[in-house]
Amino acid sequence: MKNYFIYILTNKNNSVLYTGMTNSLMRRVWEHKAKLIDGFTKKYNVDKLIYYESFKNPKNAIKREKQIKSGSRKKKLELITNFNPDWNDLYIFEKIYK
Repeated sequence: MKNYFIYILTNKNNSVLYTGMTNSLMRRVWEHKAKLIDGFTKKYNVDKLIYYESFKNPKNAIKREKQIKSGSRKKKLELITNFNPDWNDLYIFEKIYK
Protein backbone atom coordinates (compact mmCIF):
# COMPACT_ATOMS: atom_id res chain seq x y z
CA MET A 1 0.00 0.00 0.00
CA LYS A 2 1.30 3.45 -0.95
CA ASN A 3 1.78 6.38 1.36
CA TYR A 4 1.11 9.96 0.36
CA PHE A 5 2.65 12.95 2.03
CA ILE A 6 1.96 16.62 2.40
CA TYR A 7 4.99 18.64 3.34
CA ILE A 8 6.18 22.14 4.07
CA LEU A 9 9.57 23.43 2.96
CA THR A 10 11.35 26.65 3.80
CA ASN A 11 14.58 28.41 2.85
CA LYS A 12 17.73 28.74 4.98
CA ASN A 13 16.38 31.93 6.63
CA ASN A 14 12.99 30.31 7.39
CA SER A 15 11.30 33.24 5.66
CA VAL A 16 9.52 31.46 2.80
CA LEU A 17 6.99 28.61 3.12
CA TYR A 18 6.00 26.13 0.42
CA THR A 19 3.39 23.37 0.81
CA GLY A 20 3.33 20.36 -1.50
CA MET A 21 2.18 16.78 -1.87
CA THR A 22 3.96 13.65 -3.06
CA ASN A 23 3.94 9.87 -2.91
CA SER A 24 7.67 9.72 -2.13
CA LEU A 25 8.75 12.30 0.42
CA MET A 26 12.50 11.64 0.43
CA ARG A 27 12.68 11.59 -3.39
CA ARG A 28 10.66 14.78 -3.71
CA VAL A 29 12.70 16.71 -1.14
CA TRP A 30 15.89 15.50 -2.81
CA GLU A 31 14.54 16.87 -6.12
CA HIS A 32 13.96 20.23 -4.44
CA LYS A 33 17.46 20.18 -2.92
CA ALA A 34 19.00 19.29 -6.30
CA LYS A 35 17.03 22.15 -7.91
CA LEU A 36 15.48 19.74 -10.43
CA ILE A 37 12.04 21.35 -10.16
CA ASP A 38 11.60 24.66 -11.95
CA GLY A 39 9.41 27.23 -10.31
CA PHE A 40 8.89 28.75 -6.88
CA THR A 41 11.12 26.46 -4.81
CA LYS A 42 14.05 26.73 -7.21
CA LYS A 43 13.69 30.49 -7.57
CA TYR A 44 13.60 31.11 -3.80
CA ASN A 45 15.98 28.30 -2.71
CA VAL A 46 13.25 26.52 -0.76
CA ASP A 47 14.59 23.06 0.09
CA LYS A 48 14.51 22.60 3.88
CA LEU A 49 11.91 20.05 5.00
CA ILE A 50 10.32 21.33 8.21
CA TYR A 51 6.94 19.58 8.35
CA TYR A 52 5.15 16.57 6.91
CA GLU A 53 2.13 14.33 7.35
CA SER A 54 1.52 10.84 5.95
CA PHE A 55 -1.71 9.50 4.45
CA LYS A 56 -2.85 6.16 3.03
CA ASN A 57 -5.49 7.77 0.83
CA PRO A 58 -4.45 10.33 -1.82
CA LYS A 59 -7.78 12.14 -1.58
CA ASN A 60 -7.19 12.78 2.12
CA ALA A 61 -3.70 14.07 1.36
CA ILE A 62 -5.02 16.44 -1.32
CA LYS A 63 -7.73 17.67 1.04
CA ARG A 64 -5.17 18.34 3.79
CA GLU A 65 -2.79 20.08 1.37
CA LYS A 66 -5.58 22.43 0.29
CA GLN A 67 -6.51 23.04 3.92
CA ILE A 68 -2.94 24.01 4.83
CA LYS A 69 -2.45 26.14 1.71
CA SER A 70 -5.63 28.08 2.39
CA GLY A 71 -4.69 28.70 6.04
CA SER A 72 -3.00 31.82 7.31
CA ARG A 73 0.75 32.10 7.70
CA LYS A 74 0.19 32.23 11.47
CA LYS A 75 -1.57 28.84 11.38
CA LYS A 76 1.26 27.35 9.30
CA LEU A 77 3.86 28.69 11.73
CA GLU A 78 1.96 27.15 14.66
CA LEU A 79 1.69 23.83 12.84
CA ILE A 80 5.41 23.78 12.09
CA THR A 81 6.51 24.90 15.56
CA ASN A 82 4.34 22.29 17.29
CA PHE A 83 5.75 19.54 15.04
CA ASN A 84 9.35 20.73 14.74
CA PRO A 85 10.10 23.41 17.40
CA ASP A 86 13.69 24.00 16.26
CA TRP A 87 12.81 24.06 12.57
CA ASN A 88 15.41 21.38 11.86
CA ASP A 89 15.77 20.07 8.32
CA LEU A 90 13.86 16.82 8.74
CA TYR A 91 15.23 15.45 5.47
CA ILE A 92 18.61 15.10 7.17
CA PHE A 93 17.14 13.49 10.29
CA GLU A 94 14.92 11.12 8.29
CA LYS A 95 17.88 10.01 6.15
CA ILE A 96 19.96 9.35 9.28
CA TYR A 97 17.32 7.48 11.24
CA LYS A 98 15.82 5.31 8.47
